[in-house]
Amino acid sequence: MSYNEWDQLKKVIVGVADHAKIPDIDISLRCVNYADKLDETEIIKGPYPQRVIDETNEDLDILCKFLQKENVEVLRPDKTECKYYNYCPRDSVFVYGDLQMATPMPIRARRGEWRAFEHHLTNPVNIRCYHESALYNTDCIGNKDVLALTEFEPAFDAANILRANEDVLYLVSNSANRLGSALLQGALGDKAKVHKLENVYSFMHLDSTVAFLKEGLLLANPSRIKTKDDLPGPFKNWDIVWCPEPVDIGHYPRYCNSSTWINMNLLSVNTKLVVLEEQQEPTRIELEKHGIECAMLPMRHSRTLGGTFHCVTLDLERKANV
Repeated sequence: MSYNEWDQLKKVIVGVADHAKIPDIDISLRCVNYADKLDETEIIKGPYPQRVIDETNEDLDILCKFLQKENVEVLRPDKTECKYYNYCPRDSVFVYGDLQMATPMPIRARRGEWRAFEHHLTNPVNIRCYHESALYNTDCIGNKDVLALTEFEPAFDAANILRANEDVLYLVSNSANRLGSALLQGALGDKAKVHKLENVYSFMHLDSTVAFLKEGLLLANPSRIKTKDDLPGPFKNWDIVWCPEPVDIGHYPRYCNSSTWINMNLLSVNTKLVVLEEQQEPTRIELEKHGIECAMLPMRHSRTLGGTFHCVTLDLERKANV
């Protein structure tokens, strides 16, 4: 079981890059992923370049070998033909204790993405999004102050959530609406309280804005979180490590799917060890001031594919240090 982001990692799913593609544009993809692009013709569609696939799989394999050396059981999705990708298992499944929820992802092409690793899950609950056109607000295109999703039905990616035992942080953004937070609270019941983080960032997941390092300590993106008062509930009382400006590792020409802040997207092996993109020396220095060692590993196409080490993993089991 896993209740937070920092206990000793015991079992994890690591994604695969095979068959990754950008699907044909529909209203869901247009609003959720590409609201910042006024000209739809700028959006490249189809399979990612084979070089991106091959080099990413090399980097994912390096991550797997590192985790195995840390005595972590590593599982992989099937390399199935897919409509989007199987690179980021974090996006599609939320794990809290014995709850494993396939979340109602708002992009139509990502429906059922979790099926590629369903065989690694235990009694998963599938919450479906019906993707009615009324869910999407096209006024978001070209206007970062308008969110992509209405409150027509619950919709959220699992990567909009971070867990801290009895408290869960939920980012309202282009990939998660407020109804989704209510659905999540209903699923958790009295086991945990869902705290909404709003009006800080719309594009789009939480783990390039906040990373939980251990109880009472978080890493924050200062371009989005300005003060502790921006954080909801108990998180106002946590200590903050302000993330330095990330080193830009670039992206494949014409395939930019995330900002440089994707490089603060780290995976905690335990409270004293995290996996960090290998060029992020300023962040490493800052974390080591707090007694956190960084394993510096490559993820060459994180900005191209839109995910670094937290995104490309899904922890199934963590063991508390008692």
